Amino acid sequence: MNTPASTLAASVDYTIQLIEKGAQDGATCTPDLVQAPWNFDGGAPSYGPGASMGDVIPVNTPRQGQLPQVYRDASPAELHARIMRAKQMLGDKLVILGHFYQRDEVIQYADYVGDSFQLANAAKARQDAEAIVFCGVHFMAETADLLSRENQAVILPNLAAGCSMADMANIDQVEECWEQLMELYGEEVDEDGRAQVIPVTYMNSSAALKGFCGRNGGIVCTSSNAETVLEWAFERGKRVLFFPDQHLGRNTAKAMGVPLSRMPMWNPNRPLGGNTADEVLDAQVLLWHGFCSVHKRFTVAQIEQARADYPDVRVIVHPECPMPVVDAADEYGSTDYITKAIAAAPAGSTFAIGTEINLVQRLAAEYPQHTIFCLDSVVCPCSTMYRIHPGYMAWVLDGLLDGQVINQITVSDDVAVPARVALERMLAAKPPVAGGGGAVDGAGAGAGAASSADAAAAAVATADSDVAAPEGAADVTNRG
Repeated sequence: MNTPASTLAASVDYTIQLIEKGAQDGATCTPDLVQAPWNFDGGAPSYGPGASMGDVIPVNTPRQGQLPQVYRDASPAELHARIMRAKQMLGDKLVILGHFYQRDEVIQYADYVGDSFQLANAAKARQDAEAIVFCGVHFMAETADLLSRENQAVILPNLAAGCSMADMANIDQVEECWEQLMELYGEEVDEDGRAQVIPVTYMNSSAALKGFCGRNGGIVCTSSNAETVLEWAFERGKRVLFFPDQHLGRNTAKAMGVPLSRMPMWNPNRPLGGNTADEVLDAQVLLWHGFCSVHKRFTVAQIEQARADYPDVRVIVHPECPMPVVDAADEYGSTDYITKAIAAAPAGSTFAIGTEINLVQRLAAEYPQHTIFCLDSVVCPCSTMYRIHPGYMAWVLDGLLDGQVINQITVSDDVAVPARVALERMLAAKPPVAGGGGAVDGAGAGAGAASSADAAAAAVATADSDVAAPEGAADVTNRG
């Protein structure tokens, strides 16, 4: 198989190989990125090389068994032939979903490309598909299972493709937090009929946390509709408990006018989250001590360097970035917002983007009329997206041809029923403005408050040192 030049230009894998061979200038965050992901399936659990390699992984995290030798030994051409044969033979019984952050070698086989909720909705729309192969991470496959029909099997090619941020808030910790809050706040509604606190979970969380929100009057949000969801929550409660991503919660609430002094951090390893009772009582938004290790890498210094190198640069960052980075950027928004902003820009525009490198490099290849680069000059992809590879895809697809469902992801009914309630509340909370992001007050060329999010998305600094995607659902790309 001859790889087209356009694919090579978009391929982060190829870039990493060139850098490590000394054939291209640049740096990676670890030389282990040149290895195939199955080299990390054995031994102690880990997120694998990349942005999350230093994060603490739970002992009970799903683990992937050894990929059969035939797939480990296969050449790219052989894997390509197996995948294409399966796609042809399975036809409409199969749908392959590829997240924006996947390597290009995987994206080339996807029937739909988008963020987590776009893809879950794409799967929901494919009623004829018996098998949904989700090339993303575990919480995304869970969401697809929540929204799929009973006779559809959701498959995650590599069970080790988790998410360190999603793992930073588990159901036991959240239940313990809730008990402490109820003890302090009480469970009585106020004179306006509002609850003492409303739980809000980011889409990048386990199905168990979505179920917790469903059971306790809460809701799910994406990075595109977080402002609309917080407005929904404040209509129904005096406060919000926001998990697991502190940065999305802080950036969104700050844009809505909530003072930082009323957004205490909740560290699940400390009594009352490390706060005094008065601080918790005065809180408007309680921020869970979690973060995305990809977006934590972006800094104000990187933005300053981009402006020095390109005076007319347009800096757009994801709202999972730390607050000082969002404040220093021109705009912030979900992956869908970033993609649409670049697509709509006049030829010759220059963009510095603060999100995962696979998406940034793919956009640079797709829009050669622009100058597009990642704020972080060090190539450091999402560790867990990296765990998906054509070898695992060929393996699970061959299994389907043999009548075997490998690595099926299922959510039990006791979790799925309340989790769907929380998702349905999100679907009903439609944002008023399209976009999924906005300009940042006083930053660069930005002039105005951040807008609320993407209307179609409804169809779905900081203290990071102590603790170890999304995203809107607008126009998913159909590649079928």
